[in-house]
Amino acid sequence: MKGKNMTSVSKISRKITENDHDMSDSIIKISEHFPDDEKLMIEAAQQNPAEFRVLYNKYYTAIFRFILKRTADESLTADLTSQVFLKAMKKMDTYEYRGLPFSSWLYRIATNEITQFYRKNAKKRVVSIDEKMTESWVDDEVKEDDYEMKKKIMLDLLSDLKEGDLELIELRFFENRSFKEIAEILDMTENNAKVKTYRIVERLKKKGVKKLDSFL
Repeated sequence: MKGKNMTSVSKISRKITENDHDMSDSIIKISEHFPDDEKLMIEAAQQNPAEFRVLYNKYYTAIFRFILKRTADESLTADLTSQVFLKAMKKMDTYEYRGLPFSSWLYRIATNEITQFYRKNAKKRVVSIDEKMTESWVDDEVKEDDYEMKKKIMLDLLSDLKEGDLELIELRFFENRSFKEIAEILDMTENNAKVKTYRIVERLKKKGVKKLDSFL
């Protein structure tokens, strides 16, 4: 979705709200190579649904901030975060370890919730950018001290991206995630994530974006 209404959320409070959820039965498929601490947490939640709260407490802040970057609205973020954990709890029987932290699965659910919200409400998606990103992306032809101009150029470039392309750019360049994790979050193969990202980068470079190759 094109987003002329994109903005920075750097000044938004990082206050994390508390949310309670009822717990239900779940079955976990766990690899022997799963990180020991998470394996124990998941096994405990499998035996006793009330233990899901341990995973909830561990990842709530990360998921909240992930969503906040894409909504710039604390109240909405709290609602969507609650939905993420509620759905995760209900879908634990479908969870399979794929060599990534449990959080990657939660980010995948969060991404789907965000997409569904914007589609349902026909709203333009928010994206968070900061000064460091803006300075490193825009060509040197723009004066170094003209931050607002660079920011406008960057937002215009991002607004022209399709929703799926924007998600790839955010995950890879804004959040420095590996292609393996990106593939898990966006439900695609790792190779497909790489190929699509390279193609997006080539298009952006032609429009004035620089220094992206070092991130690939």
